[in-house]
Amino acid sequence: MAVTDMLQAGHGAPAYLLALAITLVLAAFLTPRRWWRRPTARGLAVLGAGTWAIGALLLPAVAVPQAAPLPMPAPGAVVSAPRLPASGRPYRVYRDLNVRDGAGVGAPRLAVVPAGALVTPTGEREGDWWRVRYGAAPQHTGWASSLWLRQAGEP
Repeated sequence: MAVTDMLQAGHGAPAYLLALAITLVLAAFLTPRRWWRRPTARGLAVLGAGTWAIGALLLPAVAVPQAAPLPMPAPGAVVSAPRLPASGRPYRVYRDLNVRDGAGVGAPRLAVVPAGALVTPTGEREGDWWRVRYGAAPQHTGWASSLWLRQAGEP
């Protein structure tokens, strides 16, 4: 996560404000007094570099805000069930689809089914991966990511 992302998230600002205060105190004790009689580029560089370095050290110590809990559906609301493969019902391939020997991107690729072609789930499922039948006679089977499949009637 970049420093700007942390600042925008709201938990980096206290670390850098504390770092600025520490830098000012250290600069007052560790640098010659004549450096601070008037504003100079050197003074700005000392403050900027010190604030950045000390702030980067303090960031891990600042507590990360807890993620907000997921909203619960309202009582009586209709919640759709996750899409499960309907055995024997065809699905259209949304984009070119890699059919694999096993569930997961690490499994060897068996074939690439072009976009627009139809595949039929066998009913086996492992997470987002469905076992499908594809191709003309004779049909082959393999595992495909359901994220690339649409119901045959969907646009």
